[in-house]
Amino acid sequence: MSDPHWTQRPEGGGRFAIWLIRGIVLRLGRPLGRLLLYPITAYFLVRRSSERRASLAYLRRALGRKPTLLDGARHVHCFAATILDRPLLLTDRLDRFDIRVHGVETVHECMAMGKGVLLLGAHLGSFEVLRVLSLQRPDARVAVLLERSQNPAMTQLLEELNPRLAASVIDLGMPSTELMLRIKEEAEQGALIGVLGDRRRAGEPGVPVPFLGEQAWFPVAPYLMASVLKLPVCLCFGLYRGGRRYDLHFELFAERIDLPRGDRRAALQDHVQRYASRLQHYVREAPYNWFNFYDFWIDDAPSLSYRRTAVAVDAGASAGRRP
Repeated sequence: MSDPHWTQRPEGGGRFAIWLIRGIVLRLGRPLGRLLLYPITAYFLVRRSSERRASLAYLRRALGRKPTLLDGARHVHCFAATILDRPLLLTDRLDRFDIRVHGVETVHECMAMGKGVLLLGAHLGSFEVLRVLSLQRPDARVAVLLERSQNPAMTQLLEELNPRLAASVIDLGMPSTELMLRIKEEAEQGALIGVLGDRRRAGEPGVPVPFLGEQAWFPVAPYLMASVLKLPVCLCFGLYRGGRRYDLHFELFAERIDLPRGDRRAALQDHVQRYASRLQHYVREAPYNWFNFYDFWIDDAPSLSYRRTAVAVDAGASAGRRP
């Protein structure tokens, strides 16, 4: 029997676990919290067999060899370490970390266009280290796309620790037209719009491209949004390096996403492949940082045509245009 799709699994680091970690790290300190990562890692490896199998299957591809149980433990420990740091990052205690930023000039140049910027990330390391931009650009407005119903613990954590940031979250569970209107409004205010491009929901349109030696499905929605709203796209990956160190990498992906009507699918395929290739580069560089603990290479072709998504995106953007 195959493992369920990731949307049918309980959220990694549920309400109780995140509440416990938050209380410990904010009240008793990060050093004590770090000690608890070892029993948490052991529990995860023993009790979450599906995630353990998925981790080892992924590591075989990423490491290019048969992984050991110690490799699996390093993978889970890295994941737990980024969750531990999440409360500190969300409460702007950035001085607790050594965050080294690479390529941020690219983002500044895109911001200067005044159109907003789509920051395309992944479940790689920590997306929360993006908060360090507030130190360099206090004027930067950040809006993150997150499906609230799929991430209830993360949503609750945001609302409790940083209500202002929580208010800027754009719920991916909204109807397509309403979602695009919200994104368009943020873009018109010059916001940095963060979205993760490596996980496709069940039935969501996507295209298959080679990734770590085998075909994998990636969503196409980010590229459709960027195309319709004429947003520049930058890649954004926050790699955890151990201890207190993170490396935050930015790369220009495209000043503009063009999807010719006569050859839209081929253009989408090209953009997704370029994204997957850059993601693979960083995954190879920091293999224990990729946190998709399910069968990422499962053949679950979407039931909906990408053209229907394109129509919904176009409709949402058109609804927001002034007559």
